[in-house]
Amino acid sequence: MIRPIKSSALTRRHVLRLLPAAALGAGLASCSKRPVATADGRPIIRFGHFPNITHVQALVAHNLSRQGTGWFERRLGAQIEWSTYHAGPSAIEAIFARVLDVTYIGPSPVLNAYAKSRGEEPRILSGAANGGSALVVRPDAGITTPADFRGKKVASPQLGNTQDIQVRAWLIDHGFAVTQTGGDVHVIPTANPDQLTLFANGDLHAAWTVEPWVARLELEAGATVFLADRETTVTLLAARNGWIQENPALARALIDAHRELTEWIIAHPAESRQMIKDELQQLTTAAPSDAVLDLALSRTVLTNDITQASLEAMVNSAQKVGFLKDIPSLAPLLSNR
Repeated sequence: MIRPIKSSALTRRHVLRLLPAAALGAGLASCSKRPVATADGRPIIRFGHFPNITHVQALVAHNLSRQGTGWFERRLGAQIEWSTYHAGPSAIEAIFARVLDVTYIGPSPVLNAYAKSRGEEPRILSGAANGGSALVVRPDAGITTPADFRGKKVASPQLGNTQDIQVRAWLIDHGFAVTQTGGDVHVIPTANPDQLTLFANGDLHAAWTVEPWVARLELEAGATVFLADRETTVTLLAARNGWIQENPALARALIDAHRELTEWIIAHPAESRQMIKDELQQLTTAAPSDAVLDLALSRTVLTNDITQASLEAMVNSAQKVGFLKDIPSLAPLLSNR
């Protein structure tokens, strides 16, 4: 079943908080009664992703589900229920509310959730993509050096998401005082579609975001890339720990299917490209132009790898900006790879 959803205002206001344990216990009774298998015995997997080109594997798999030839369905013998989110904190809330089993997501919300749950949730299954993000500036913003960001308005996709952490840490590294609501540079969490409008209207000076929005800001709003990131893990595959414990064989099969999908996409660029374009048309009602698609894909590096060192670097950034304090050992987080 194809079931796109959008994050609510409540979700956006609470992106850095896990739902209280008491509220979860009281409110999840109905969730626990949901069907876990179809009438013919196939398991049901609730699968999330974002309508971003950095979620390449999800876009291809979601499109194949629409065509009735689902990648995960055929390999897992499962029914996939797809949901879409605009940024990681929203998907993490769904994980904690137990309305989502597996999702493609950035590392920062995963680490934040892992820390706040004291290592109970979630778990990383595989890497998915590196790069695909950049800091872009308006040509008339007067920004040519890092020092020029003082007093400027800089957008990120959502408070606490991977790019939000990256831009705040980068600004701090360059000597700026940055708070959640102000400081020397104003970091303004702004949904990606809204960034494009605000950029064109001159209401933002810069943005650190992901593809295809980087390419769209360049080609449609005249932005220029100030700093491109091709190294940082931008997307990984994560799952609810409880779901893994209940379905260990299915989780292992899912990891294998995801890795096979990554390899298939790399080996079939033309077919994959068309599926990505078609799926974005379905999810956003407007397919990206060929120029945007080609530019965005050229900057997104597909990989099944994810290392503890890369996650520790993100932990350091999150601690630097004050979004993380203590965090348990990362070994359990990566134990299911």
